[in-house]
Amino acid sequence: MARVKGGKTSAKRRRNVLSQVKGYRFARSKKERAAKEAIVHAGKYAFAHRRDKKNDFRRLWNVRLNAGLRSIDAGLTYSRFIGTLNKKNIKVNRKMLSALAEQNPESFARLVSKVLP
Repeated sequence: MARVKGGKTSAKRRRNVLSQVKGYRFARSKKERAAKEAIVHAGKYAFAHRRDKKNDFRRLWNVRLNAGLRSIDAGLTYSRFIGTLNKKNIKVNRKMLSALAEQNPESFARLVSKVLP
């Protein structure tokens, strides 16, 4: 059986790995073994942080909503406002509500006046 030399394939594999770690520092951008490990860790962190990002944004929207409610002096807090929205079956998500509170306070105040008992 003839001998198979894998130079072309190995070079392609190495090039692919090293192209993924462009911009990394030290051995992680130059050596294949360190680069492979860096890719694995980066993927793990990216997966976890995509989940964290959702929590971070929801927390930010809640803070903006609470600040908007307190600025119009309606006597409402975030939790009471959301509870009342749910009871009155008004379906607006927190992202949209926080955008209204931040960018268009007049419209937000009108919405809050609908919610008030």
